[in-house]
Amino acid sequence: MVPATISYEQVKDDALHLPIEDRSRLASRLLESLDDDDDVSPEWKDELDRRLQEIDEGKAVMIPHAEVMASVRASLAKNRELRASQGS
Repeated sequence: MVPATISYEQVKDDALHLPIEDRSRLASRLLESLDDDDDVSPEWKDELDRRLQEIDEGKAVMIPHAEVMASVRASLAKNRELRASQGS
């Protein structure tokens, strides 16, 4: 049970000590709480709910942002090289 007097600073400090996967899930939930569902179609809301459930159940593979960006950069570089070699 959460004490009624818990402060923002305490919550922040506690959250920052969580493992990265838990911090990511917490951040997603906090952002979700700010969203206005009026702009989301029922189909998209169902898809979002399905994806969040997969994350919560540990079925989704979470990939760190830095890893995703490195993969994208490598793919773009490979495509540039391919186009350059075809243009020669």
